[in-house]
Amino acid sequence: MENIIGIDVQEHERSKRILNIKLKDEIIEKLIFPFNKFDLTALELKPFTRFTIAKSLDDLTENKLSKLMNYIIRDRSTGCFIIGPSNITSKINDKFLVKLSTAVAYLIGIPNYDSMAGKYYARFHVKHQDSSDSYLRKAYRNMDLHTDGTYVKEVTDWLMMTKLEEKNVEGGETAILHLDDWEHCADLSKDPVGKQDFVWGSPKSKNVGYKVEHPVFSYDENGNPEISYIDQFPEPKNMEQGNFLQRLSDALEESKNKVITKLPVGCSIIANNYFWLHGRKPFKENKDLSRELLRIRGHFFKKI
Repeated sequence: MENIIGIDVQEHERSKRILNIKLKDEIIEKLIFPFNKFDLTALELKPFTRFTIAKSLDDLTENKLSKLMNYIIRDRSTGCFIIGPSNITSKINDKFLVKLSTAVAYLIGIPNYDSMAGKYYARFHVKHQDSSDSYLRKAYRNMDLHTDGTYVKEVTDWLMMTKLEEKNVEGGETAILHLDDWEHCADLSKDPVGKQDFVWGSPKSKNVGYKVEHPVFSYDENGNPEISYIDQFPEPKNMEQGNFLQRLSDALEESKNKVITKLPVGCSIIANNYFWLHGRKPFKENKDLSRELLRIRGHFFKKI
């Protein structure tokens, strides 16, 4: 892999499929001025400003960062990377990280509208107590492996999660699994039930007023299996579908090939949503627990 100015690239310690991209201090320093040109309201209301800060980031790497990230995220053998500053300084606050995440996202594709947040990204806290209807905010439950975008009409090619802040946290590690490393992939992806249309709904907090139908498994142009699945939202039509989903859930959670990793504060994990599943381990109970995450989901640029 060629050297790129201002960044370090290494294999992740837990998986050769995941690459770590560290932005050196010189890049971060040079981003402060162009990032300060726009506040978050401008980014939310004027989509072209997001392309402006994305170009500022890419230009600092001689336009090689975008090529690297797109190569990784589209390549079946990898499809996942973690990116963030080499060092977290006082200048890197939550607003800076929202802008950095936006810049990275817009070098990969176009974020989808997030109905839960009402904009192109969502920020949410995980705390000791929660009354929401989503596993996302329930600190002490295991969040089972899943993909995103299962209950919406928008194409969801990729997912980004950025850790903005974390205090008094033990546990809560990220769990991810590449479909090609899953022991039961061949068996379950070939099951005729997995190719049937399933109904997918969502709880009220998602602000999506419709349901969609699609199979759990499909295939890409090379005949490789792809998955669209989350345990909360399918509405099985019969015993056959219900039992298939239980087998699928058990086989995913029992996999010994899950990658369990702790995402550092200030870093983003970006994964291809067709062949990477993601989840979260439970936190250790603490009344002062606090974690804030940013989420962006989107589709790849289309050639015009």
